[in-house]
Amino acid sequence: MNATSFEGGDDVDGAEANGTAPDATASDAPAPGRIVLLTTSHRVAPGLLSWAAWQVLHSADRVLCADGAHPQLPYLREAGITVDETSPTAQELVDAAAGGRTLVVVATGEGEPRLTDGLARLAGTGRIQMPDLELLPASYDLPGARLLDLVQVMDRIRAECPWSSQQTHKGLAKYGIEEAYELVEAIEEGDRDELREELGDVLLQVVFHARIAEEGRPEDGAEPFSIDDVAGGIVTKLIHRHPHVFGDETATTPEEVKEHWLRTKAVEKQRTSVTEGVPLGQPGLALAAKLSSRARTAGLDVPLPQGEGIGYELLAIAARAEAEGVDPEAALRAAARVYRDAIRATEG
Repeated sequence: MNATSFEGGDDVDGAEANGTAPDATASDAPAPGRIVLLTTSHRVAPGLLSWAAWQVLHSADRVLCADGAHPQLPYLREAGITVDETSPTAQELVDAAAGGRTLVVVATGEGEPRLTDGLARLAGTGRIQMPDLELLPASYDLPGARLLDLVQVMDRIRAECPWSSQQTHKGLAKYGIEEAYELVEAIEEGDRDELREELGDVLLQVVFHARIAEEGRPEDGAEPFSIDDVAGGIVTKLIHRHPHVFGDETATTPEEVKEHWLRTKAVEKQRTSVTEGVPLGQPGLALAAKLSSRARTAGLDVPLPQGEGIGYELLAIAARAEAEGVDPEAALRAAARVYRDAIRATEG
């Protein structure tokens, strides 16, 4: 077979079956050459390749790509690189690299497993003079790049799934609450694997709601917004509320940071009461502790209301816990877990 052509090449199984596999010990064996598998990230804009990638592409004897629709091809050709749209076997690649040639294979999204497996089988025979094999990442994902995958997957699910396509903000509200509680449970249990999974479930709720809001359905009665609007809003808020990081102010203690936060938040919200913004639908102990915290932070000396009934007793306990730096909800859950274990022990 001609080393610069893939016509009539045999794969490894055929070479072994007919006994024509090259003898690595032959004195006239040509230099084995070099095969570079070039991988790129679909999460990075096509054409944004590393300097090492451009160097090997320009210096290669041949550049091959099995996918004629690969997003990198137009940019490679614009840079003057000739790309052969072909899908050679492992044996064909080895033969074509013989003579010291450098072949670059632009990998498809699947990473060319057929080709890499074939090369591994050839090398395993011990009878093939293998070329130098190199895996060269041409582009890397930026931190947070997988979030783009989540957005794309959510777009497709929203469009094609019979259940997801019918969901509304109100219909999903209960799941947001459930996922938040499951996240808290994973944190309190100290289960790292569960924590990672529950963070993903909470993130899904954010992306799901943003995807629904993007459609701007008439019944919503408001302008549509996207996940980019959501992310942009929180980025702006974080920058504004951290002048000690992004501005000229300084803060060396957590207390000073909290002071900055509360001051900038007060300017943003223009609230007339420290109780504004406290969700009354949250669990009772958390609500009582939050109100107590707002009053204490504002320097308000507000006596606890007196009355009969367990509700007032719980209010006093929640306020005392908050003043001592204890989350009453977390403390009660911890005690409840001990009680649960005692019940199980009694059952056993």
